Amino acid sequence: MNFDRNTPIAFLGIGLMGSRMATRLIQAGFQVAVWNRTASACDELLDIGAQALELSNIGEYPVILICLADDKAVEAVFEQIQPNLKAKQVIVDFSSLSVAATKTLAQAAATHDATWIDSPVSGGTAGAEQGTLVIFAGGDAQTITELTPIYNVLSQRVTRMGDTGTGQATKICNQLIVAANSALIAEAVALADRAGVDTTLLAPALAGGFADSKPFQILTPRMATHTFEPVQWKVQTLSKDLNNAVTLANNVNLDIPVAQKALLQLQTHQKNGFAEKDLATMIQLIEQK
Repeated sequence: MNFDRNTPIAFLGIGLMGSRMATRLIQAGFQVAVWNRTASACDELLDIGAQALELSNIGEYPVILICLADDKAVEAVFEQIQPNLKAKQVIVDFSSLSVAATKTLAQAAATHDATWIDSPVSGGTAGAEQGTLVIFAGGDAQTITELTPIYNVLSQRVTRMGDTGTGQATKICNQLIVAANSALIAEAVALADRAGVDTTLLAPALAGGFADSKPFQILTPRMATHTFEPVQWKVQTLSKDLNNAVTLANNVNLDIPVAQKALLQLQTHQKNGFAEKDLATMIQLIEQK
């Protein structure tokens, strides 16, 4: 099946990422129906042409896009839509989940002759807004190819990483680097500040060098100036992702001590009341020491 702008799409999960991704699809002329647990999150999308979605009618949509917080959120929503799934539907999950949960969900979808494609993304809210995300896809190769018209609106690149679960495994590796790096960036900014450096100059000074990265260029100026709004990465999101990395490593008998240390820092920060705060607030955890 070829999915084009005449294909009705259901989009479940209108959060920081989902709202921006759904907006791009609507603006590109796709027929998009939206749903969120808190219905008011859909209001702006309804104003620009989206339709309101009732989960009981999910069988009417050949493509179901999901962008939710974690395993529990996706499992809860899937439990609601599963009885109404139809044969040949394609479920594309942009959420960042554990590999184990993804495989279980894909098997459950298959009992309805529906195809599950794990498609976690990287690029943050800016990438979602600009359509420059990178997508790591796991699952049936032909289905992933058929989804190209949808992927093209949302991303600069889609790479099929292998069978079901490999997209999530790749995202977990991506998040391991981002999350552990964020802890090091916070330490570097704090250290530079204590040493008398004008930390607002760090990002431009290190640009293009071996220490440079997109997270460095985004987080360092925000940490240096204590600018934590708007929220770009939630602490609890990175904590969850890094926990998935440690869990996956345990499952394959691999020791990843740097990731474990970074996870402890993120979990401590989260427990201190920063779960919903921006990742840049990690600087505050380091400065307290």
